[in-house]
Amino acid sequence: MEIIKDWDYFLQRSRQDFDAKFSQKFQNDINLNDFELLRTLGTGAFGRVRLVRWLNDGGYYAMKVLEKQRIVKYKQVEHTLNEKRILQAVKFPFVVSMKVGFYNNDYVFFVMEFVNGGELFSHLRRFGRFEENHTRFYVGQVILALEYLHFLDVVYRDLKPENILIDRNGYLKLTDMGFCKRIKGRTWTLCGTPEYLAPEVILSKGYGMSVDWWSLGILIYELAAGHPPFYAPNPMKIYEKIVAGKYKIPPHFGPDIKDLITNILQVDLTRRYGNLKNGVNDIKGHRFFRTIDWLSLVNQQMEPPFLPKIKDDGDPGNFEVYPEESLHESPHELFIKEFADY
Repeated sequence: MEIIKDWDYFLQRSRQDFDAKFSQKFQNDINLNDFELLRTLGTGAFGRVRLVRWLNDGGYYAMKVLEKQRIVKYKQVEHTLNEKRILQAVKFPFVVSMKVGFYNNDYVFFVMEFVNGGELFSHLRRFGRFEENHTRFYVGQVILALEYLHFLDVVYRDLKPENILIDRNGYLKLTDMGFCKRIKGRTWTLCGTPEYLAPEVILSKGYGMSVDWWSLGILIYELAAGHPPFYAPNPMKIYEKIVAGKYKIPPHFGPDIKDLITNILQVDLTRRYGNLKNGVNDIKGHRFFRTIDWLSLVNQQMEPPFLPKIKDDGDPGNFEVYPEESLHESPHELFIKEFADY
């Protein structure tokens, strides 16, 4: 792994690399026969993620399999293209990247690194809640990942424990770039997970990177409390609570984490940490993170609080078991026009 010595220089160089790779098209010399399909790691509305072994190098990877027909039916062609472009261009220790991508007559395939410690969500449910030093370690990595993405003009829009994986070394990686978008200024799309949506998304005001910092505040709260701050039986009730900005701080929260969350979960954008003149530095410089050396963290030189149990590189034991589905293939390529930019 490359050692990052100068954070600002790293970000500047990352932008150049990202721009160079962003619009590249898929390679034509790879197909499904190059992979041994193993078990399913997760499922979604448009496909599933499979553990695979690439016969080319014998390595294990997570292959996201997206069905073209569903993508087109639910008008997700642009979202999927955004995901593809961002996945192939990102390169950061705490963000999942794509090794290679391709498509056939029926599906689009993203072959990504296999992060075999499982979802942070699963470990949070097992622990109940994390101690504040655990929360600090995990959230610090998420902050650096968001700072990296925002520097590239990418808004993430779906931060939650289910979209954070833990690797064999105890460090994290953001995954699922399905709602990511490269923007200049504002966007208006309503997307994300109800409990994590920012007020400005719900109110259709147009938004930018501020929504990711709001979601960070929700994440900090959930990791330390074991549940999100805004919860109700149905999404409309959740939205009412979010827009009102009213929630309860658990009694076990220390003064530092309480102050940090209070300053991030601000409905008023002119008061929300991450969105002020100093940007992310208001968060990184907060006293809750006074024990964090940010360069040591990004270079993975800090001792993790927990290591997942992993037998070997291809061990899927930290993921739930799902019913398997076989892949079908039409005799002719579907939706040629819609996927021409891939």
